[in-house]
Amino acid sequence: MTSQQKAAALILALAEEDAALLIGRMHEDEVRDMSLAMSNLGTLTAELVEEVLKEFSSALGSTGHLIGSFETTERMLLKTLPKDRVMQIMEEIRGPAGRTMWDKLGNVNEAVLANYLKNEYPQTVAVVMSKIRPDHAARVIALLPEGFAMEVVMRMLRMENVQKDALEGVERTLKAEFMSNLARSSRRDSHEVMAEIFNNLDRASEGRIMSALEERNRESAERIRSLMFTFDDLRRLDGGSLQTLLRSVEKDRLALALKGASEDLRGLFLGNMTERAAKLLRDDIAALGPVRLKEVDEAQVGIVTTAKELAAQGQINMANGPDEEMVG
Repeated sequence: MTSQQKAAALILALAEEDAALLIGRMHEDEVRDMSLAMSNLGTLTAELVEEVLKEFSSALGSTGHLIGSFETTERMLLKTLPKDRVMQIMEEIRGPAGRTMWDKLGNVNEAVLANYLKNEYPQTVAVVMSKIRPDHAARVIALLPEGFAMEVVMRMLRMENVQKDALEGVERTLKAEFMSNLARSSRRDSHEVMAEIFNNLDRASEGRIMSALEERNRESAERIRSLMFTFDDLRRLDGGSLQTLLRSVEKDRLALALKGASEDLRGLFLGNMTERAAKLLRDDIAALGPVRLKEVDEAQVGIVTTAKELAAQGQINMANGPDEEMVG
């Protein structure tokens, strides 16, 4: 165990009142570091706790083990710090992993980061791109609007050493606006997580598991089903969004996916293509012959994934709409 882990174990082993007095004497940076250590500590066996904290061995022997979690850390911090400060610390440590702001940004999905940065000043984005890993920066720049991306690149080429005050200002903005919102949005409902998992199951597995879940917990099964976004749900896309999606999908994958689609959904896709492109796609579908259901499922899941990525980038709208307005 590192020294920070040992210190975290000591604090967790103390009575909350005693631990509160100890935390109250720490510097703000030490509180943050200790909070992160406690949150990531996980479960410690009684033997390990007794080895690190011999003077508390008798008390810990009856405890069995300690559990370091976000909840125990937050409860302990509330004993000594104002609630808004505790919320800020917890949001920071719940966010992406990394000690510095730039480390954390390096662990943020590029589509999410690009969607946020496209609304910032080009100079701010240039500073951010210069501080994160080159491979990550490349993926983010590729997702920015073309004209905006070029402006960012030009700013980066002209950039000299960024003044410390300016850099700290960018960090404060990212921490206050982006990271805190990202941490809050990352507290996802377990049903949402399961809905995404179900979206990626093949039909046979999805049906089998969903049926078993309905027997055990019908309410949860219905909640998951309502959150799932399947290939058939693409009928909710408006014409512009559907055309954007079509431009982003490989033609062979589209043909395979539509091979197993309903007639009205297939017609919806074909109706948003030029007459020549629609004829070619029909020919491709017919030329496939018999295909395995698993291959169709994989193609459909891939297209749904592409749709979600485009939605995250703000390029299409996946908001629910009346199905009858989408079929024509």
